[in-house]
Amino acid sequence: MCALQLQINEAVLPPLNPDNYINRELSWVEFNYRVLAQAKDERLPLLERIKFLAIVSSNTDEFFMVRVAAIHQKIKSGSSSVRPDGYNSHVLLALLRERVGAMMTEQRRLMRDLLRQLEEAGVTIPTVAELGKLERDALRKYFAEEIYPILTPLAVDHARPFPFISNLSLNLAVVLRHANEDEGDLDFVRIKIPEGISRLINLYDVVRKYGDESIQPDLSSLVPPQTVSFVWIEDVIRENLSLLFPGMKVVDAAPFRITRNADIDYEHELEDLNGDGRVDIREFVEESVRERRFGSVVRLSIPEGSSETIIDTLVRSLKIDQRRDLYLVNGALGGASLFEIAAVDRPDLKYPVYVPGQPVDAEENIFDAISRHDILLHHPYDSFLPVENFFHAAAHDPDVLGIKVTLYRVGRNSPIVQSLLEARENNKQVAVLVELKARFDEDNNLQWAKALEDAGVHVTYGVEELPVKTHAKIALVVRREGDGVNRYVHIGTGNYNSSTARLYTDLGLLTCNREIADDATRLFNRLTGYAPNTTYDRLLVAPEYLLPKLLELIDNEIAAARAGKPARLIFKMNQLEEDVTIRKLYEASQAGVEIDLLVRGLSCIRPGLPGFSETVRVKSIVGRYLEHSRIYYFHNAPPEQRLYLGSADLMRRNLYNRVEVVFPVIDERIQHQVMRVLQTSWADNTNAWEQLPDDTYRRIEAAPNEPIIDSQYEFMRDSFGINWDSP
Repeated sequence: MCALQLQINEAVLPPLNPDNYINRELSWVEFNYRVLAQAKDERLPLLERIKFLAIVSSNTDEFFMVRVAAIHQKIKSGSSSVRPDGYNSHVLLALLRERVGAMMTEQRRLMRDLLRQLEEAGVTIPTVAELGKLERDALRKYFAEEIYPILTPLAVDHARPFPFISNLSLNLAVVLRHANEDEGDLDFVRIKIPEGISRLINLYDVVRKYGDESIQPDLSSLVPPQTVSFVWIEDVIRENLSLLFPGMKVVDAAPFRITRNADIDYEHELEDLNGDGRVDIREFVEESVRERRFGSVVRLSIPEGSSETIIDTLVRSLKIDQRRDLYLVNGALGGASLFEIAAVDRPDLKYPVYVPGQPVDAEENIFDAISRHDILLHHPYDSFLPVENFFHAAAHDPDVLGIKVTLYRVGRNSPIVQSLLEARENNKQVAVLVELKARFDEDNNLQWAKALEDAGVHVTYGVEELPVKTHAKIALVVRREGDGVNRYVHIGTGNYNSSTARLYTDLGLLTCNREIADDATRLFNRLTGYAPNTTYDRLLVAPEYLLPKLLELIDNEIAAARAGKPARLIFKMNQLEEDVTIRKLYEASQAGVEIDLLVRGLSCIRPGLPGFSETVRVKSIVGRYLEHSRIYYFHNAPPEQRLYLGSADLMRRNLYNRVEVVFPVIDERIQHQVMRVLQTSWADNTNAWEQLPDDTYRRIEAAPNEPIIDSQYEFMRDSFGINWDSP
C-alpha cells in the first residue's frame, strides 16, 4: 500500500507561505503553554495542577526525542528543504530553544509555588539537609541497605572511557580528589540513579523501618501519618557519597539528564531490506528499538548553579553544542516524576471520582443489543466495558466463528488481548493486525504479538509496504445466526486500551450495518492479503481514499456557498498540519463557507486573516480529559455523508503514510448525538482557547450574564452534552 499521490491542480488553491502557515513545532509550544495554564488554574485541585506540570515535562521529553531530533538530523544531513512556514533548521532550532526555555522557566516557577502550597496541605519534599537527625540517620541506613548495593560508580580516566548514558536516565556527576590532597588533579565519576526504585522516597516508611528503635514511640509526633513527606533519591545518594568513595574527598556533585534522538525512521528502511527484497518486520522492529537507545544527544539538562567543571566535562564527553543543547534547570530534573506526587492518596486534593455511564446493560447479550440499533459510545463519559464485553462475548459465544481486529496501542494487562487468547482457546478463528511500529509502544506490542502467535492466532504486522503504519481502530466479529452469518463491527477514534479509555475522549460505534460490515471485511482482506485495488462503499480508508473524499466534500460546501446557500464545516481533531487540506480550507473560507475547527494540539492554519481566512475559527479545549476524538461535519452533504468519525487527524502522516479508517454516521439518532458533542464542545467557555491570527491563543471566558459551559462537565452529566437545536 503506497502513499497516495494526489493529482491536484495546485494553481487553483491559495499558496502557502509564512504569512498564512504556522510552523508546527512553534504551534506545539503554544499547545503546551495551554497545558501549563491548567497548572496555573486555581479552580483545579492542587494535585491535579501538579499533574499538569508533569504532563508538560513528559510532552517536552517526547518533543525533543522526536521533533527536535528531526531538526538536528536535517542540520547534520545538510538538508536545505524548508516548509511553507519559511524557517530554516538553524533559525528554527534557536527559536525553539528560546521559547521552550521560557516555558520551562515558567513551569519551574509554578512548580515551586505549587509545592509550597502542597507543603501547607501536608505533602512535603524537603531536602535531606533540612531533616532532623532521626530522619537523616534513617536515610543513611536505608541508603546502605537498599541503594548502595545496586549503585555502580563509573570512573572516567585514561583507562576508562566516558560511559554510555541512556536516554532520559537520571545520573549523578561527581568530582573527587584524594582525601590527603588539597590541590591537584580532579577525578570524575558518573553514577546512574537506579530505575528500579521510586524517584521519590517516602520518608515516613524509611523512618519507620530504619529509625532508632529507642525513640520509635515518639515517631508519630516526628512524622505524623497525616503528613506525607518524600525526598528525591538523587538527594539521598548525594548526601551519602562518602560511603561510596572511602579515601576520597567529594569536591562537587550534580545530577544530569540527557535526551536522545529516539525516533525510528521507518520511511527510509526499505533501502535496508534483505537481498531477496523481504524483511522480517518483527526482527527489524526489535533491532530498531535496541538501536534507539544509542541515538544522538539532543539535550543535556543540569541544575542551575552546577560547576563549570561538571558542565565542561559533560559537554565535551557527550559532544554537544553547549549554546544549543545545554539546558540549565531550576530545581529537580525530570519533571515527569511529579506524576508520583500526583498519585498520593489524598482524594481531597484531586478531582472528585467520576463513574462513567453504562449505556449497554451488562446482563444483556451484546449482539442482541447491537442488532436492535447502532450504539454510540462516548468515552470516558460512557464506560469502556461494552467494548471489552464485545470481545469477551465474541470469545465465548458458541455461535461466533471468527474475530478480526487491528491493535495499535493496547497497553499492559489488556482485557481485550486476553479475550482474543481465550477465543483461540475456544477454537475461534482469530486474526490480529498488531502495529509494531507504534512509536514508544513497540516493546509492548512485540510482547503481545508473540503471546498471540504462541496461542495460534493469525498475527500480521501491516500491509506489504513497510513504511505504512496501520492506525485504524476497527474490529469485526463473524457470528452464525439462523441460516447464515451476521457480522458485527466496532469502529472508533481511539485505541483498544482500557487505561487510556478512562483518560481520553473518544467515540466508538457498535454496528451490524451490512454496508459497513462489507467494507470492514474487504479492509481486513486488504490488510492481511494482497488486494491493492480494494474499494469501499462507506468507509473512507487512507492512504488511497480518505483525502480525495474529504476534498470532494469540502468542494461541495464551496459550491453551496457560491450558490448563495448556507455552508459550514465543523472539524474536531488532535492536530491540523497537512498542506493541501489547509489550502482547500482557505479556498472554502474565501468562498464564504463558515469553518469551525476544534483542534486540541498543534494547528498550522492561520484563522481570521482579512480577505483570506476571515470565516475560519479555531478553538482548542484543554481540560480534565485529553481531547482525542475526530469528527468531520459537512453541512450540505447528503444525510449519510454529513458526519464522519475516525482515527485520522488532518496530518500528512495520517493522510499519506498510514492506514486510517474514517466512517460515516448513518443512523439519524446517532447523528443527533454527535452534533450535540460538537455543539457542546464549541460552546465551551471554561476550558476552551481561541487561536488568534498572530499564532497565540486567548482563553475564552463567559461574558457577564452568559451561562458557564464546561463541555467536559456537561459530558459527565450526559455523555452527549447539552440538547441543542440543529445548526
